[in-house]
Amino acid sequence: MQHEAHAAHAHHPEVAATSSWAMAVRATLHCLTGCAIGEVLGMVIGTALGWGNVPTLVLAIVLAFFFGYAFTLRGVLKAGVHLRAALKVALAADTLSIAVMELVDNGVIVLWPGAMDAELADPLFWWVLAIALTVAFVLTTPVNKWMIGRGQGHAVVHQYHH
Repeated sequence: MQHEAHAAHAHHPEVAATSSWAMAVRATLHCLTGCAIGEVLGMVIGTALGWGNVPTLVLAIVLAFFFGYAFTLRGVLKAGVHLRAALKVALAADTLSIAVMELVDNGVIVLWPGAMDAELADPLFWWVLAIALTVAFVLTTPVNKWMIGRGQGHAVVHQYHH
């Protein structure tokens, strides 16, 4: 138990030394998967229920964080880490990555003319969402590379993938 608590806060210089763009891309794709599931689900639910833009956006962001953390948590728990330590690992690994991703992709959606008013059946809804997630991926990857290089972010999770 003590080792797991320490592992949740440890810096891993061996990971930092092997930080690469490929590792950052994998970490960002992992983050993007959870964020995209939560974001799409939130937008679909909010739009289907006829909610306004702000509540729908808030739901999408909350679900993006939830699914982003859940994906990491699943893998860390599967590696045998207790829940409390696994939660610390997930929070340390994903918070900045998810925050940047959400800021960027929601910024694109909010700023794209007509995107906030597009219905689920409107191709504009899906095209802008795809473009927003792509832009978020491109801008979040360097953030993850920087964090991994410092022994943070997905570098913390890396030890549980072996």
